Order: sequence, then C-alpha cells, then structure tokens
Amino acid sequence: MTKHLLSGHARFRAEYFSGEGDYLRSLARDGQNPSTLFIGCADSRVIPELLTTSSPGELFVVRNIANVVPALADADSSVGAAIDYAVEVLKVPHVIVCGHDGCGGVKAALDGINVLAHLTSLHEWLGAVVPAATAARALEPPPAELLKTAVEENVLQSMSNLITYPPIARGLAAHTLSLHGWVYDLAHGEVRVYDVFSEEFIAASRVGETKT
Repeated sequence: MTKHLLSGHARFRAEYFSGEGDYLRSLARDGQNPSTLFIGCADSRVIPELLTTSSPGELFVVRNIANVVPALADADSSVGAAIDYAVEVLKVPHVIVCGHDGCGGVKAALDGINVLAHLTSLHEWLGAVVPAATAARALEPPPAELLKTAVEENVLQSMSNLITYPPIARGLAAHTLSLHGWVYDLAHGEVRVYDVFSEEFIAASRVGETKT
C-alpha cells in the first residue's frame, strides 16, 4: 500500500505540481485563505475537495467518524480547536457539515452502540450520534428510509451543536458567517442541501428555487 501511495505521489509531482507549482508555492509563501470550514465524515469514499472540485487552499477540512460536532459542553478539543481557528483566525464565511448516505457511524447508532463497548473510543464517540438516531425513529419514516433520515438528523444535530461554540454564535450574530447542512449521495454523486425555508434536504441542483 505504501508503495502504491508513493507511486501516486510521484504522479502528483509529475502531473499536478509541475503545472500548478507556482500556485502551490504562493500558498506556501502567502498562507491560506479558505472560504469554508468543511466538517465531514472520515469515510474514504467522501472526499471534500473531489466532490466540490476545490483546489488546495479553498477548504479547511475536519473529518471524523459520522461528521460529528459535539456540543461545547462535551467538546472534543480537536473539533473545537478547528472551529476556533477557522472562524476566528482564518475568518471563513461559511461552515458546511456534510454527512453521507449509508454512513456506518449513523447505522451503528441506530443498531445500538453497546455492541461496540469493547471499542472504547468508538463507543464513546458514537454516543454523540445516538440523539440523531432517536430523532429519526421519532419521525417514523418507512423502514427503508430510516438510515437516510438518521443521516440527515445527524447533520442537523451537528449544525445545532455548532451554535454552542462562541466563535460560531458571534459570527452568526454579526452576519459574517453562514451554516450549511449537506448530505452526499454516494450512489448518485449528488449533494442534498438543507433548505431552511422548506425545512428539508433538497437536491443541490434545486438550490435557489425556494424562497430566499
């Protein structure tokens, strides 16, 4: 695997860096100025830069199991530090929480995390996803839609938890910051975006059709 990755790095040097070297050197020299803090799942199939066609320097990315943002009262210092830095130091104007259909972490919360008690850190981490699983069940979706609904509820839960962080609250109050909820459909390669007016996730291609 390492050999494969190093071969890939060689191709990066030959194919990408050779054409974009000046741009990458400017990032090294001048620093970063990303537009967005992107909080996504660590799932290997969900690559923020790929699904948004973003260049280096455009996204400040945090990835963890099930794209969790714990509430400040139960904050994980890694997530909290990234929020502080992105919002207060880098002054990003946008924060995206992006879940994905078929998320294993959300499915584990639906199935019951006690079976993972022997995996201490994972068990503790997924405790933050349980409220979303409970909320999804309360909505009583068709059984085939339960996981999809729970994934969406988990994104909304993380968005709600974001507001407990002072830098986020200050940015929202000053209208210098916007929060966005996304769900990536792995099978169809399309993002669903939470629409605050219809209070539902809609296809990205439909954004702008509803009242703004």
